[in-house]
Amino acid sequence: MPHTIGARSQKLFLALILTQAVHSVEEYIFGLYEVLLPARVISGYLSSNLAVGFALANTALIAFAFWCYFARVRRGHPSAMGWAWFWTILEAVNGTAHLAYVAARGGYFPGAATAPVLLVLAVSLGMSLGRARRPA
Repeated sequence: MPHTIGARSQKLFLALILTQAVHSVEEYIFGLYEVLLPARVISGYLSSNLAVGFALANTALIAFAFWCYFARVRRGHPSAMGWAWFWTILEAVNGTAHLAYVAARGGYFPGAATAPVLLVLAVSLGMSLGRARRPA
């Protein structure tokens, strides 16, 4: 039987994806698609205008995150725990990678301002999910 996701984990999940939305805006404003090859490739695949492609990719990402929240996590769907862990790991890696780029560059990297918040929320959500209990 799957674990249940409590109200605290649901709130942390929502905070995490809202922060990802802000993070995506920061990355767009400071041109992540110009300095990071994977972002450039994905953006270029979606549009010949890298900024437009990046905006499309991130809009799809955020829409998917909200679907995960509203259709799965918030409703307590049997797959909710899996989706919550997927986003927890994804955002922990995302936040860590941005901070690693900052350390390697010795200065700002697009997305670095919101990366620590992503990392803290991902760790908090992971801890909350780890405490989840199986239903009786």
